[in-house]
Amino acid sequence: MPELPEVETTRRGISPHIEGKTISNVVIRNHRLRWPIREDLPQLLQDQPITNISRRAKYLMLETPEGTLILHLGMSGSLRVVQNGDKPGKHDHLDLVCSDGTTLRLHDPRRFGAAVWTDEPCGQHSLLEHLGPEPLSDEFNGDRLTQCAKGKSRAVKLLIMDNQVVVGVGNIYANEALFMAGIRPDRPAGKISARRYARLADCIKIVLANAIEKGGTTLKDFVGGDGKPGYFQIELTVYGHGGEPCPKCEKPLTEIKLGQRTTVFCKSCQR
Repeated sequence: MPELPEVETTRRGISPHIEGKTISNVVIRNHRLRWPIREDLPQLLQDQPITNISRRAKYLMLETPEGTLILHLGMSGSLRVVQNGDKPGKHDHLDLVCSDGTTLRLHDPRRFGAAVWTDEPCGQHSLLEHLGPEPLSDEFNGDRLTQCAKGKSRAVKLLIMDNQVVVGVGNIYANEALFMAGIRPDRPAGKISARRYARLADCIKIVLANAIEKGGTTLKDFVGGDGKPGYFQIELTVYGHGGEPCPKCEKPLTEIKLGQRTTVFCKSCQR
């Protein structure tokens, strides 16, 4: 599933190719995504310039003078820059065709993604208005985690994956940040000190920033028609390595389920 670094890499990858260009046509091949694509979307976007491409959590916003198209990649989606006329594949559901032929194509095999139009300020849209701070912003820090954790008995991993606490800390990067911080993912959130939360907030920033930086080396992969995600493979320390030796102490990493998500940690190095 695309997480925040992959979505930010997508934004950086597609922006130079379509930002500032005018949409001349919209091709909808399948309206049935997570929410149905509006029938009148082609009319709404006709002759609209794309003034800015921004990101909030895992949502991408294509801004125009008349409103914003909010895109979400769901479980398996990707965005590609192709040329108008390039043959679409079975799961290529939406094309935004610019006046010079450059086309932004939404590929989504499982159709859990979304393309939602709004003419109100994005921050007021129901998908975005209740989101917590961005993890790389100054608003997110140890004090926020400490405050949000007060009196909470749920696992700390579930706390940091809560989009109302902080956005974009998906399963993979939650595992990695908790390992870096030395905190067990199943530890009750309310029983962790402010000092350790300060460390965890720093580790979340480090893990996500490193992932985004590595993603920058694959921006060229967003241009082409093969339909494969242009994401990158980051070297993961613990996620996907359950049962293997811990990179710190060499004892076997433990794999459990938390909130129905795979969770990997070291019983010796994390407490």
